Amino acid sequence: MTTTTGATGTRRLGARLVLLFAITAGSSAGCLYYLQPLLHDIGRDYGVPASVAGTVISVTQVGYLLGLALVVPLGDFVDRRRLVVGLLLASGVALAGSAAAPGLAVLLVLVAATGVSAAAAQVVVPWASVLAAPEERGAVVGRVMSGLLIGILGSRILSGVVAEFGGWRTVLVVAALLQATMAVAVLAVAPRTASSAPPDSYGRLLLSVAVLIRREPVLRIRMLLGALTMGGFSLLWTSIAFLLSGEQGSGYHLSDAAIGLFGVAGIAGALGAPVFGRLADRGHGDRATYLAWIVQLAGWALLLAGGRSVVLLVVGLLAFDLGVQGVHLCNQAAVYALDPDARSRITTAYMVAYFLGGVSGSLLGGVAYQAGGWPTVCGVGASVAIVGLVAWRIGGHRGRERS
Repeated sequence: MTTTTGATGTRRLGARLVLLFAITAGSSAGCLYYLQPLLHDIGRDYGVPASVAGTVISVTQVGYLLGLALVVPLGDFVDRRRLVVGLLLASGVALAGSAAAPGLAVLLVLVAATGVSAAAAQVVVPWASVLAAPEERGAVVGRVMSGLLIGILGSRILSGVVAEFGGWRTVLVVAALLQATMAVAVLAVAPRTASSAPPDSYGRLLLSVAVLIRREPVLRIRMLLGALTMGGFSLLWTSIAFLLSGEQGSGYHLSDAAIGLFGVAGIAGALGAPVFGRLADRGHGDRATYLAWIVQLAGWALLLAGGRSVVLLVVGLLAFDLGVQGVHLCNQAAVYALDPDARSRITTAYMVAYFLGGVSGSLLGGVAYQAGGWPTVCGVGASVAIVGLVAWRIGGHRGRERS
């Protein structure tokens, strides 16, 4: 384990271990999205309509939700290194099998397994939180979460480049090799974690997640904020493809490769987000949450203007993704401070809400764009940000009082 001793005498995580956690989180989360830009290729390969091929992403997301709910809570009671290595190896096997899938039915089974094993990303985040000293926890989680978001956005870019030369199956082979490499790296570099006695049964373990939600008002309000912010994120990234491809009279008419490169702007915005984690470390998490929502709202204003200006569109993406990650990091800093012995189960509660918000946003994005084009999308997105601000103003204050 790479740590250093700070001026206060506490052990601090070394940069190498934080980088390992960030890459592991990013590579695992990216497994959910490699095939998203390639559904037309899958449909053509198997001879099915694009609407049927689209079930690949839906099944992957269902698998991920099951992983969040059923696997991540185990992190509070087992050696996290063994759990993460096992999930990474399972992910590699599922991806390699998907690359060789002879038909769509087999592919769907294997991508579901890929989704479950991608939950390794959400085992790594509370693991980093546990290992980090209190005064650096927000910054460490911020860097790991930046890696996770970069993995989500970068996976689309990587899949487009690799598929250009080798097809969608080659994308999965590359992803499988990456997961196997990360399993070896985690085994070699990351520390073992102590195991503790679990509840009497697996059912009681899962029930304890519900108990935490009922007991902790701060967790409940942060779950709501997480669902709203991920809903806005998915709303944007689902509908922006329609804008850039020229639908509904848009002035953009870009190729698939060019559309994928807009993910770079999102990555750049994510890289600035750890500043919100540092603010939370210094006791300014409440103010940082307000600031992050305001940045999101400003991002939507710039994105609206970006319907006719590529420069403003890119700046809007930078601001918006910065605000999204800012809310997310403030949420995690707050919930991980609630119960050090329950961080994996807290992650399950928070991330299930976060993910469900993302699914809702994805569905809403297509509907909003078809209903009124890009201005409608931006109006809905700005409304979500306003609801987030109001919810934090009301619920955040009440949650602190009850705690």
